[in-house]
Amino acid sequence: MSSDPLLQLLRRKARISDQELADILSSTPQVVAARVAAWEADGTICGYHAVIDPEVTGDNSVSAFIEVKVTPERGGGFDRLAMRIARFDQVVSCYLASGGYDLMVVVEGADLREVARFVSEKLSSLDGVISSATHFRLKTYKENGFVFEKESSTERLAISP
Repeated sequence: MSSDPLLQLLRRKARISDQELADILSSTPQVVAARVAAWEADGTICGYHAVIDPEVTGDNSVSAFIEVKVTPERGGGFDRLAMRIARFDQVVSCYLASGGYDLMVVVEGADLREVARFVSEKLSSLDGVISSATHFRLKTYKENGFVFEKESSTERLAISP
């Protein structure tokens, strides 16, 4: 993570106002706005998004984490194939990773069948893809720094013989 305090604040709470940021950083809203605009222009800040609790919205879509093993290309390594995978509409994130696989791909679909179709028809059929392992998200506890904390019942159910 960047050591710049302004970037750290924006990463945790992107909707904070320029005035609030300036107050925290002992700066002015104009300086803050100029720095943010410069980062947006040079690609340091790529975008903003909201973290939404699917249980609250009733979203029944499916997310999967797919480990992908690929053959690196001569002169290009993993980049060209990774970018090809990243461009699919179903792909939310795509990372080069260390360990037993090469890419970690996060995919979303309306249901299990849609994700399965993506894996079998699009991902697995790409030249250079050796194998994949799909893991479905069952529950989210923390996403992008935000903890999904619900009050849990601490009462235990009575057990009768």
